[in-house]
Amino acid sequence: MVAAEDAGKNETDVAEKLDIEPDMVVQEIGWDEDVDDTVREAIEQRCGGELLDEDADEVVDVVLLWWRDEDGDLTDTLLDIMTPLAEEGVIWVMTPKTGREGHVEPSDIAEAAATSNLAQTSNLSVGDEWTGTRLAYRKPAKTKR
Repeated sequence: MVAAEDAGKNETDVAEKLDIEPDMVVQEIGWDEDVDDTVREAIEQRCGGELLDEDADEVVDVVLLWWRDEDGDLTDTLLDIMTPLAEEGVIWVMTPKTGREGHVEPSDIAEAAATSNLAQTSNLSVGDEWTGTRLAYRKPAKTKR
């Protein structure tokens, strides 16, 4: 049996793995009944505030995008959610794990990221059902002098 404090620590660990820091502004897009509420709660606890919904118009540090295969065009969605994203901000694309309903092929995420001028920087197992793919703005190539 897991002690209550250990469970809280495990939830916080998920937020830390997602690079969530205190006072970050996090927007959540694509919420549905299948999302992992422990991940959401851990992020809220770590950043110290509620997740902003899809209609928020603030500049955000992190976008948490719950994405399933049947959700539409990922490239279009990425381009839309980049608008409020801070210059150093990141997008976590949360997709169902392989074999789960709604699974998205990693190559589809990579293609949508490249088309949106984003770089895929890491992947992370998040809970039993979800995988997170971290996307960030591409850094300009350094010119040689």
